Amino acid sequence: MAESNYTGLPSFNYTQEIVELFDKHDMGEFWESMPEAYFDVDIKGKQYLISVDESLMIQLLEIAKSQEVSIQSLVDSWLKEKVLEVS
Repeated sequence: MAESNYTGLPSFNYTQEIVELFDKHDMGEFWESMPEAYFDVDIKGKQYLISVDESLMIQLLEIAKSQEVSIQSLVDSWLKEKVLEVS
């Protein structure tokens, strides 16, 4: 790999700026200047995929967008509410 001219990772105001940087540069160029990260991983957690009719999915996407939440969060919260009602 060619010698890098970068001395450290610049600061960013927006996530898109980071994406654009790493679209053009190898993360290895900044490896030594990156802080160590520590996080917990829940290896017991599982997620399941389900099929949703296209017309229903379009409606769900519109609702999620209007509420400024991800579709995953929206559907997850609705399913939890419904399960509590039935339980």
